[in-house]
Amino acid sequence: MPISPSEIYARNFLMHRGALMDLYAQLPADQGHFSAWDGGMSFVGQADHLAGSSERFLAMIAGQTPAAVQGSASLEEARGRLETTAQTAAAAMRALSAEDLGRRVTAFGGREMPVSALLDALIGHEAHHKGQVWVMARMIGIKPPMFVRMG
Repeated sequence: MPISPSEIYARNFLMHRGALMDLYAQLPADQGHFSAWDGGMSFVGQADHLAGSSERFLAMIAGQTPAAVQGSASLEEARGRLETTAQTAAAAMRALSAEDLGRRVTAFGGREMPVSALLDALIGHEAHHKGQVWVMARMIGIKPPMFVRMG
């Protein structure tokens, strides 16, 4: 039986988020507020940004106004948000029908786009920030896992 496009989106998203969570599991708690440059997002900030972004993208798909991204008090809290939003986002993606993927929604600054394009943007956004986190981890002496979680 062929895999549905919605399942493919969920799996692609989880390949990135899963690898990100694997790296976050290696980070020492005292490095949560490390950032690569002055004014850059810290490990906690990156995790909150990605967790919040997945919630915001899903709100746009549902035709809702995205809520503001809330900050975590600790690396442990940020890890939990990554896990929770990973499962929520994957479940929401799996629930989309072929018709849903073609439906146009209002996103970024009033721009209209198909749900599938918004999901592509979400996955690309996840990969972009994950790359920043990989560099930051190397800066503090952590060797990141494989860039995507396979299987």
